[in-house]
Amino acid sequence: MNIDKFLNQNEKKDLLRFITCGAVDDGKSTLIGRLLYDSKLIFEDQLKALKTDSEKVGTTQGTGEIDYALLLDGLKAEREQGITIDVAYRYFATPKRKFIIADTPGHEEYTRNMATGASTANLAVILIDARAGVITQTKRHAFIVSLLGIKHIVVAINKMDLMDYSEEVFHNIKQEFSDFMQKLDVPDIKFIPLSALKGDNVVKKSDKMAWYKGAPLLETLESVNILQDRNLSDFRFPVQHVIRPHLDFRGFAGTVVSGTTAVGNTVKVLPSRKESKIKNIVTADGNLREAFSPQSVVIELEDEIDISSGDIIVHTNNQPKSSRNFEALVIWMNEKPFDSSREYIIRHNGRNIKSRLDSILYNIDVNTLGKNDVDKLQLNEIGRVAISTTQAIHFDAYSKNRETGSLIIIDPITNVTIGAGMITENQTFDRNSLSEDNLKEHVDRREFAWETGLINSRERMLRNRHKGKTVVITGSRDSAFQELAKKLEQLLFKLNMNSYYLGLSNLASGHDADINNDFWDRDEHIRRIGELARIMTDAGLIFITTVNDADDYDTQRLKLLNSPNELLVVSLGDKQLKKHEADIKLESNPDIEKSLEQIMQLLSSKSIIPEYCI
Repeated sequence: MNIDKFLNQNEKKDLLRFITCGAVDDGKSTLIGRLLYDSKLIFEDQLKALKTDSEKVGTTQGTGEIDYALLLDGLKAEREQGITIDVAYRYFATPKRKFIIADTPGHEEYTRNMATGASTANLAVILIDARAGVITQTKRHAFIVSLLGIKHIVVAINKMDLMDYSEEVFHNIKQEFSDFMQKLDVPDIKFIPLSALKGDNVVKKSDKMAWYKGAPLLETLESVNILQDRNLSDFRFPVQHVIRPHLDFRGFAGTVVSGTTAVGNTVKVLPSRKESKIKNIVTADGNLREAFSPQSVVIELEDEIDISSGDIIVHTNNQPKSSRNFEALVIWMNEKPFDSSREYIIRHNGRNIKSRLDSILYNIDVNTLGKNDVDKLQLNEIGRVAISTTQAIHFDAYSKNRETGSLIIIDPITNVTIGAGMITENQTFDRNSLSEDNLKEHVDRREFAWETGLINSRERMLRNRHKGKTVVITGSRDSAFQELAKKLEQLLFKLNMNSYYLGLSNLASGHDADINNDFWDRDEHIRRIGELARIMTDAGLIFITTVNDADDYDTQRLKLLNSPNELLVVSLGDKQLKKHEADIKLESNPDIEKSLEQIMQLLSSKSIIPEYCI
């Protein structure tokens, strides 16, 4: 083959950035080392040194086998302790694709390093030790992967050789991980059983797991489609440098982080809001008619506009949000907690801006994905916070644009990065309103302005023979609690009560059609149910609905939003509500008739329905 043609083909191969993550000793470094070894991508001198190191400091001393982890664990402390501390990057290529691997640490104390490695990745390989199954650190890394917007996960269930290559073990772990990920928004998850040490299903399919019909790891990495992950609709061009080689040329260098643009397009510069048209798109290989993500180009405008590093060029008909107040999900990376007593520096789109923490709305339990009221974020904790800045920033939601929706938090004294943030899509209806005090203020304002008709609540109660109330039935994602809710509506209807059941699918396809049915939009979902409950109970109905896995945080807000009317909580399963205990707690798979009797007795004891209706 002609060498120029070969180099040209190699240059045009697309690039996949991926990370390996998981708990300590799950085999991340070993997997990558084995991947490189079996792909014939290790040079002879590297292989010789690897064999020597394996005898001296590796875990295979005396066996003659290679410790593949030593390819990645290069730090002295890593080799002494047999762990990964820093993020190790490796580049390799196959005939189909180029790759950049980030081998990330497994220890909880190095979670910040794992998040750093994941911030630029297209795909995550999450390793699970087949002996241990899904553990807390597995969930933490899976949650962070989802948080950082990675849309492709390969779950590598490793050390299958130590479990006799059991199909049952594989499927049990697959089910447990899938149950956890149901609440998170990751569209593409694949599961591969493998042995990194033995090479089973790493590069070639293993004969020892004939029951597995999928592709081995390398083939999966070569075939995953990442082209659809790019945002090609929202043009965003943060300016990095102003290029002025002579008096007749003034261009603005940067990377098209999302969207596309073309010569002649009308653009706006933020924050000045000056408008112009694109005159030329300049590259080292000549001018272009159009540019798209992720190209690095120089843009020349038709008009002389004062633009500097940190400004952003966008299309006039498609602009980002601009605000000094916003909310973000933050991964805290510092020993000193994140609190409101200090000032911080936010770095966003190349600009450093002074900021402060207004409030911590909650932190997130990575085991249950429950939310907890806290006043500080500790090291490696993840929480939703409200932030104010001295200047407006121009941003998109992180879920739509990883570049303009991300930020880092810097200590102004040490200049050390101490946090990473992802700006949320649905800002709350009032800044800080997710905190309990602000939610109470919102309800007070709403009730003060509440407009009533000519029929009061007492007249409705006398006509209906019952009070208007809301019953929320919560449980895990199965049909048991939905069936109970429907049966309750039916029973009340037969007793001539004005009852109405609103199902989850009705909400998702109608009332909540503009938001995602996932963990990130749950706060807005809960808020809308609470506001809807207030309206339905004011109309005199016994309003019945269901909420998946409601925790204390959810029920607290539902009760506040439904006030001054009463909201009753029926809980199925073992979930413990810390402050706001459920009014009735039932088994995961309750006896429907017995449960209905308990709920009816509760409604009677609360004077919602007459006692003779039981």
